[in-house]
Amino acid sequence: MAIVDLVMPKMGESIMEATVLKWHKRVGDHVKMDETLLDIATDKVDSEVPSTTAGVITELLYKENDVVPVGAVIARVDAGGAVLVAAPTTEPVHQAASQPAPAQPAAQQYQAPPVVENGGARFYSPLVLNIAGTEGIGMAELEKIPGTGNEGRVTKKDILDYVSRRTSQPQAAPQAAPQAAAPQPTPAVASQPASQPVVSAPAPASAVIGGNVEIIEMDRMRRLIADHMVRSKHTSPHVTSFTECDVTNIVKWRERVKGKFEQMYGEKITYTPIFFEAIVNCIRKFPMINSSLDGNNIIIKKDINIGMATALPSGNLIVPVIKNAGTKNLLGLTKDVNALANAARGNKLKADDTQGGTFTVTNVGTFGSLMGTPIINQPQVAILAVGAIKKRPVVLETEDGDVIAIRHMMYLSLSYDHRIVDGSLGASFLTAVAKELEAFDKNMEI
Repeated sequence: MAIVDLVMPKMGESIMEATVLKWHKRVGDHVKMDETLLDIATDKVDSEVPSTTAGVITELLYKENDVVPVGAVIARVDAGGAVLVAAPTTEPVHQAASQPAPAQPAAQQYQAPPVVENGGARFYSPLVLNIAGTEGIGMAELEKIPGTGNEGRVTKKDILDYVSRRTSQPQAAPQAAPQAAAPQPTPAVASQPASQPVVSAPAPASAVIGGNVEIIEMDRMRRLIADHMVRSKHTSPHVTSFTECDVTNIVKWRERVKGKFEQMYGEKITYTPIFFEAIVNCIRKFPMINSSLDGNNIIIKKDINIGMATALPSGNLIVPVIKNAGTKNLLGLTKDVNALANAARGNKLKADDTQGGTFTVTNVGTFGSLMGTPIINQPQVAILAVGAIKKRPVVLETEDGDVIAIRHMMYLSLSYDHRIVDGSLGASFLTAVAKELEAFDKNMEI
């Protein structure tokens, strides 16, 4: 037999682990080269992992919902195609065979409170929850563990270090564990309805559940979005500035050239790449907008990577990133915008497509909104929302005096992190974007 190891592929620069969502093959199944072997999930996107060889599956080393580090062996394939003599189980088995039996029930019971009931501020991987359940670490105690992972996530190393410190303190650890594991989760949930019937918190829950309602559990992506939004509000003091701009020149130019543009380049020209081009020009004038904060250090990014909030068919939002937008012309931006939008809607985004953004734009006008107050996409310091384009009567200054004309108007709103971006910088950048859009040359040829 020629046994080939299949490993968890590297899916992006900062992606160090992924969760197994679903195996498409079982032990004993034949798999073709490049045939989908399993679905995985990172903090950003879901992806399919193809087999890098053809043959018969001899081992699946991880179960569904296991968190697997990049580079770890996830399966073994007999590339010679030999038929298996015996397969102990059709279910994937983790390499550490002695652990899953006692640990799995604890993880199953422990997973629900932090994700569904407690609504913790952080997302915890199944592996971390498994260890916490085994060690008797309650949700309140878990929330206090500092995380060194992406966006403050608690990693396996973090929780194991915490457990080792707990056990190295014989006097404090025995008392801390029962208090965190037993009294915290159990009485907090069980005693509220019974011993506190007058308290206002249980009453709304009873009323909601008792009414004509439908309860839908948030999917994994919605939980990640919720976690990311709450963390952003906790991290950055948000300030939002507003302005309006006359985009009549842009509207007229697009109407004039869109047919010819598609015929020449095979791409549909939308307003989005035009907005991005103006934003890039203004970021060059105000580089502090393209930065992030690390402790007391401000990190100004030299590359301009524009994230664009995109709606998925599920109703969730994802933010694919146009890398090095500052080096691309209108055609290049158009191609990237269209490619990433189509990939997002078709669930074909790669993990790296959502990494490395330095500034984000969200088009609330797509949904009919005139303006919005967007939440900053951490660790960035600003996000721009563009509203719906509407015809309105506007006073124009001419050489012959003021006149009232019908113009295509649009509101812009910029939310920014007041720790770095003050009102002067935020308003100046926003005004510059509006002026850049208004100065668009409607006679420009493609």
